[in-house]
Amino acid sequence: MNKEIIFTDKAPQAIGPYSQAVKSGSLIFLSGQIPINPQTGELETANVAVETHRVMKNILAVLEAAGYTLDDVVKTTIFLTSMSHFQTVNEVYASYFSGNFPARETVAVAGLPRNVNVEISMIASK
Repeated sequence: MNKEIIFTDKAPQAIGPYSQAVKSGSLIFLSGQIPINPQTGELETANVAVETHRVMKNILAVLEAAGYTLDDVVKTTIFLTSMSHFQTVNEVYASYFSGNFPARETVAVAGLPRNVNVEISMIASK
């Protein structure tokens, strides 16, 4: 199997034994991003909109490092600590796409790393 590890210092370093992304053939699998500012290492958690913007900026940095864009994303998974955040996260998420949205599921979970409210992972293909 052809496997390439993707890393950029423009997104947070992994906080566990995983890679920011792995490329295999034409597919890239992005690990879940949480709202850590890569320059400061601090969480951006003023509200769920701020969290979601930071998560999407981190995702954009990883995609760019691999030579992909949001137009290449085919699948997204959004994890929320409460479905009460769905509308806000959905609005922020949608603002990053120009149409032709990827397939997606959004699930509520009991908790996320570092007690954040949102985590998003993606799969992209060229």
